[in-house]
Amino acid sequence: MSAEATSSHAGSSARSDRRSVRVLVYSDDRNTRDKVRFGIGKRPDRDLPPVEFVECATYQAVLKTLDAGGIDVVILDGEAVPTGGMGLSRQLKDEIFRCPPILLLTGRTQDAWLATWSRADAAVPYPLDPLALCRATVELARRRLATQPAH
Repeated sequence: MSAEATSSHAGSSARSDRRSVRVLVYSDDRNTRDKVRFGIGKRPDRDLPPVEFVECATYQAVLKTLDAGGIDVVILDGEAVPTGGMGLSRQLKDEIFRCPPILLLTGRTQDAWLATWSRADAAVPYPLDPLALCRATVELARRRLATQPAH
């Protein structure tokens, strides 16, 4: 896997016109990106197509990937360094027309107000609960797919 951005394909879906739900995962910590991928899984819900993860280790890779389009859900690590997901979330919401929904990973439950400030659509605190992570991602993916044409 590249330190900038990598992609992992999860197969095809017979239930949908879409081939996959593309989820961008940003964290400078490879272990965090792995926990997110494993927590969500390749097929988090039967009514959704398989998930394709696009991993980014730098905020520059996030911007480049989102500029290219095709991302359905963005997951940002609020604890990433040197560019944290909270400030990046706010920047993305300000700068990207029809920004995909953003799930923010916060340092603790009490940081939920920071997720609101950052304009994130949802937040999950550390330590990451795979069920909460999966539920939030599925909800954001459904929301995004309901407003996007199939590709």
